[in-house]
Amino acid sequence: MPVLLIVIICLAIIFDYINGFHDAANSIATIVSTKVLTPLQAVAWAAFFNFLAYFIFKEHSVADTVAKTVHKEFITLPVIFSGIIAAICWNLFTWWYGIPSSSSHTLIGGFAGAAIAHAGFGSIDAQSIYKTLIFIVLAPLIGMFIGMVITVITIQKNFWVRTLVTGGIVALCVIFVPFKKPVAGKDFSLFGLGFEPLMLIVLGAFFVSAYISNYIRGENAYRTGNMFKRLQLVSSAALSLGHGGSDAQKVMGIIAAAFVATGRYPDALTALHDLYWVPLVCYSAISLGTLSGGWKIVKTMGTRITKVTPLEGVCAETAGAITLFTAANLGAPVSTTHTITGSIIGVGATRRLSAVRWGVTINLIWAWILTIPVSALLAAALYAITSYFLK
Repeated sequence: MPVLLIVIICLAIIFDYINGFHDAANSIATIVSTKVLTPLQAVAWAAFFNFLAYFIFKEHSVADTVAKTVHKEFITLPVIFSGIIAAICWNLFTWWYGIPSSSSHTLIGGFAGAAIAHAGFGSIDAQSIYKTLIFIVLAPLIGMFIGMVITVITIQKNFWVRTLVTGGIVALCVIFVPFKKPVAGKDFSLFGLGFEPLMLIVLGAFFVSAYISNYIRGENAYRTGNMFKRLQLVSSAALSLGHGGSDAQKVMGIIAAAFVATGRYPDALTALHDLYWVPLVCYSAISLGTLSGGWKIVKTMGTRITKVTPLEGVCAETAGAITLFTAANLGAPVSTTHTITGSIIGVGATRRLSAVRWGVTINLIWAWILTIPVSALLAAALYAITSYFLK
C-alpha cells in the first residue's frame, strides 16, 4: 500500500473526527439550550446514535456521489491529499470562531478545487456538483418549511386535529414519496419499505402516542411540557442518526476515491463493499468527534438564532431528521448544519418573524456561500505546492 494512501486514510479519519466535534452542535444545540439534557449527556446521546447509523445506512449513495465529484481519470492521490488538508484547515478555522459552516461542503470544495488545479474544470463531474449546489439552497429551505409545518400542527390545541393531521401526513409521505430501496444487489428494506419511510412511521407513531397519552392523562401545561421534553429525546436521536448516516459517508467516499486512484477498484461502491472496515472506522471517528463536543458552535446554534423551547426543539430536530433522511435517500451530500439551521429558523418564524435574529442568520449564510469557493481556492494553492513533492 503506497505511503501517501496511508497518509490520506489517516487524514480522512482525522477530518471525520473534526467533523464530529465541529457538527456536534447540530445534534445537541436545541436539547442543551432547552435543558432537557446536560451538555455531557447530550454529546453521549448524540454520539451513540451517530454510531448506530453504521448498522442502518448500508446503501452508501452519498459516499458514491462525493467520490464522483471528480471524474475517475483525474483522481490522483495528491489531489485528494490537498483537498483533505484544505478541508481540515477551513473546518478548524470556522470551529475556532464558532461559525457553523458545512463540513460536507468543505470536503467537496477542497476535493474539487485540487482537481481543477490538477486538470482544469473539465475534471469536475457537473452532475455531482450541481446536486451539491442545489441542496445548499434546498436543504435549509426544506428544513425551514417542514419545521414550520410541524410547529403549526403541534401547537394546535385541538387533540384530534394534531393527531389526525400528523397521522395523515405520515401516511401520504409513505404512500406517495418515491423512497427507493437499497441497491448493490442487497435489499435492506423491512416489510417492503426502505429505511426512510420506516423512520417517518416511527417518528409519527411517537408523536401520535405522546398526544394520546397526554390526552388520556388530562392535558395541562406541566404534563404537556414534560411530554415535549421526552419527545425531544426521540427527535434528537433521529437527528443524530441522520447526521451520522449522512456525514460519515462523505469521508467514506473520499477514502474510496483514494483506492480508486490507485487502480485497485473500478469505482467507489465496489471499494466500499470490499473494504468493510472503512464504514466502521468512519462511523466510529465521527461518533468520537461528537463525543468531544463543539461548545462554541452550540452557543450560536442553540441561543443566538432564536430562543428555543422543548416544543420548538422537537419540531426543529424532527424537521432536520426528515430532511436528512430524504437527502440520503436521494444520494445528495447535504449539510447537516444548513438543514438544522433552516429548521430552527422555520420554527422560530412561526412564533413571529422578529423572533429570529436575522442579523446572525445572514452572517451564517455568508459563511455557507464562502465555504466551497474558499476551500477550493485553498486546496488549489496547496496542490500547486504539494504536487512538486507528491507523485
